[in-house]
Amino acid sequence: MIDASAAASLAAGPGQTAPGDFWIGWRRQIDALASAGFRVIVPDQRGYNTSDKPKAIREYTLPKLVGDVVAIADALGIGRFHLVGHDWGGIVAWAAGAKLPHRLERLVILNALHPEVLLAHSLRSPTQFLRSSYAAFFQLPLLPEAFLGAGRSALLARALIKSSRTDAFTAEEIAEYRQAWERPGALTGMLNWYRALRFRPSLKERITTPTLGTVGDAGPSSGIWPGRAQSGPLQRSGPADVREGDALGTA
Repeated sequence: MIDASAAASLAAGPGQTAPGDFWIGWRRQIDALASAGFRVIVPDQRGYNTSDKPKAIREYTLPKLVGDVVAIADALGIGRFHLVGHDWGGIVAWAAGAKLPHRLERLVILNALHPEVLLAHSLRSPTQFLRSSYAAFFQLPLLPEAFLGAGRSALLARALIKSSRTDAFTAEEIAEYRQAWERPGALTGMLNWYRALRFRPSLKERITTPTLGTVGDAGPSSGIWPGRAQSGPLQRSGPADVREGDALGTA
């Protein structure tokens, strides 16, 4: 249920404008990390691709998702690890940083603000609120599944292509994405990540694990991170270089 590696963990989650990523999102990073001496573990998290897809919305709450990270590490005999998360995987990584600092060597978080920072900013910024309005649509039953699944998930494929650089995905890779989206229960499982937001726990703990956070210049969260990395539950805790060791990534 998580993308991970022996010296670094990778986490890929649903995209900012639509759900739908899985382990293949890390395909170009796996070899590079392995060549650098990392044991790379890149699982699909619950609800995605071939992983289990519980039906209950409460099965997708952050404590459950963080529990999956721990369960994978324990099953592999990994005590402490580097955790890398993107988008929804980044939210899981923030939660792990808040609740499991004793298990983490380093955190690397891509295009995912700390949940407490993002919520506060969304409430103050009409632009960010509108950018996140799709999450409200995903709360509806059945309709989002029909909308996203129409035409062999044409909307998801279009969002994936248009939100990426030109030629980022081959036709074969888009076909793999479609296969993952079309698995029984997959769209509902992916959408349940958003539906479980109503049960979001407070994450007020300070992040003491050395952390590197990046946001793309044109990403949905661009312009928010600067000046906020040291506020709220975040504090500077040392260099954010990723060293060799065990690491686990959440997708």
